Amino acid sequence: MQGRYYLPLSDYALLGDMHTAALVARDGAVDWYCLPRFDGPAVLCRLLDAQRGGFFRVGPTGRFHAGRRYMGDTSVLVTDFETARGRVRLTDFMPLPEDGSHEGSPLLLRRVEGLSGDVEVEVELRPGFDFARAPAHVDLGSRWAVARGAGQALGLASPVPLERGPQGSLVARFWVRAGQRRWVVLTSGGAEPVSAPTAEEAEAALLRTLRWWEGWVRKGQYPGPYAPLLRRSAVTLKLLSYAPSGALVAAPTTSLPEVLGGSRNWDYRYSWLRDSAWIVDVLTGLGFHGEAMEFLGWLERLGLDRRPPAVLYRIDGMPAEEEEDLKHLEGYGGARPVRVGNRAASQVQLDIYGELIAAVWICSELVEEMRPLSPGLWRAVWTLADEVAEHWCARDRSLWEERPHSRHYLASKLMCWVALDRALRLAKRDRLPGALERWHHSRDQLREVVETRGYDVRLGAFTHALGEPELDAAALLIPITGFLPASDARVRSTIARIQERLAVGPLVRRYVHGDGLPGREGAFTACSFWLVDALALDGRLDEANELFSQVARYVNDVGLLSEEIDPGTGQLLGNYPQGLTHLALIRAGLTLVRVEERLTAGQEVRSSWHQEFAR
Repeated sequence: MQGRYYLPLSDYALLGDMHTAALVARDGAVDWYCLPRFDGPAVLCRLLDAQRGGFFRVGPTGRFHAGRRYMGDTSVLVTDFETARGRVRLTDFMPLPEDGSHEGSPLLLRRVEGLSGDVEVEVELRPGFDFARAPAHVDLGSRWAVARGAGQALGLASPVPLERGPQGSLVARFWVRAGQRRWVVLTSGGAEPVSAPTAEEAEAALLRTLRWWEGWVRKGQYPGPYAPLLRRSAVTLKLLSYAPSGALVAAPTTSLPEVLGGSRNWDYRYSWLRDSAWIVDVLTGLGFHGEAMEFLGWLERLGLDRRPPAVLYRIDGMPAEEEEDLKHLEGYGGARPVRVGNRAASQVQLDIYGELIAAVWICSELVEEMRPLSPGLWRAVWTLADEVAEHWCARDRSLWEERPHSRHYLASKLMCWVALDRALRLAKRDRLPGALERWHHSRDQLREVVETRGYDVRLGAFTHALGEPELDAAALLIPITGFLPASDARVRSTIARIQERLAVGPLVRRYVHGDGLPGREGAFTACSFWLVDALALDGRLDEANELFSQVARYVNDVGLLSEEIDPGTGQLLGNYPQGLTHLALIRAGLTLVRVEERLTAGQEVRSSWHQEFAR
């Protein structure tokens, strides 16, 4: 496997245990794995350096053809390899901590099963502790080895004796006949890894993991023709959640480029309040009320009634690390810099107030036991609404996090309006105290500002920033949030301009104006699904369904999508898989179903996605 080039992101599948995640390629190589949790240092990172980064492969030697799938609606991955001598199946999974086994020490369990003939299988582990900065010190036994570095350890259990290979790797080869099963196990820990489970224990863990996922998926409701996509996206979002705190990461990766070979490379292994709030929205819409309660509990523990919210947090609620460039890594396909940490944490992004309060509102509308709001959660909402009323007129960086520019972004003003609107609804519904008159006044001011300074008559569209002529797909949030109905003439005109100037086929770019960074990024996948929402909310169901179907064709063979897509090649770009993309897919699928139900019943389409799900 030496000299292996960078595989397309679509070649990777996701494994996880709600503590951390791994990306496994079609050839059976795990090329990305952080320990002990999502935002920990990578111990396998060939995804970011094809030569130096660590990996862990189990698969046939020589030439083969591979086909793969998840087992039903679970996180258990099955890859079938066909060679000239026979067929072999690789089953990969990470046992869930809920099993009560190996709490805090993730496991990668890999079962090799002969289907026909005789197939030679190769096992190769090359550790890359601390993003391949720390050397690995290896103790080698007969059928086991322990590698240590940077205060961590990986244990490898093999069905046959292991040998030392090139570049500090550990290798083993064995033949598998039809009907045979062999287990290969990667354990993890601090100074010492946990002990490897026996074959019987591994089989039992597989059954428990399958049952857990099957039970979890059954709790949800997936209406409509796109139900399989909704279920897979829901499983993906669940895999991006951190079980101990209820936080959700934006993606399990860092520095996968938005421009091939470029520098638009960011660390997404953190909990963005915006993305997390939207994820909770759609999971609640699917019926996963427990996830909503867990996230809102995490939100309450952040102490937002005492301090302003940060843009993003570590998954334990602590501030994000300072941004650091890992200069020793080549980057995916040569894309540099490779970043750890995220400087956006220090930005002012006023839109997050709207996403947070809207999440509290919609969750409490759908989860009866949340009403009335707890005193602690209402204090947080009250404080956030007061902050909006005081600071909505300030410049910020908004949801696209443009690093060189602070502006009066339309999306920020829109979401400030949402923050006050939803806070007022909560107060009215539960008869809660607050600075209601002040909130009313500020909400009215925001509406006037957005409608007068946010709309460019000559362009015929709501724009990127107040008083500026650039177009921005974030304007699609206007009908989604219910600020104006999709049938409003200005909204219809905005949709038309976005289709004319930002869309490339079914794919939609965020914007096309310069943002101070080199290179032109791909189409932003979530924006295509926002366009589906907007078209559906205007009753244009045929167009909306056709667009959804076209965008869904970019989903890879195991149901995953990245942050962006190259409109020219269809190649997935950016961090992968991305929560924002999958939540947007779910929301668009649900919107299509709800709007069709209303039109079939002869009812009026409601003016926003939230209103489709509110009581």
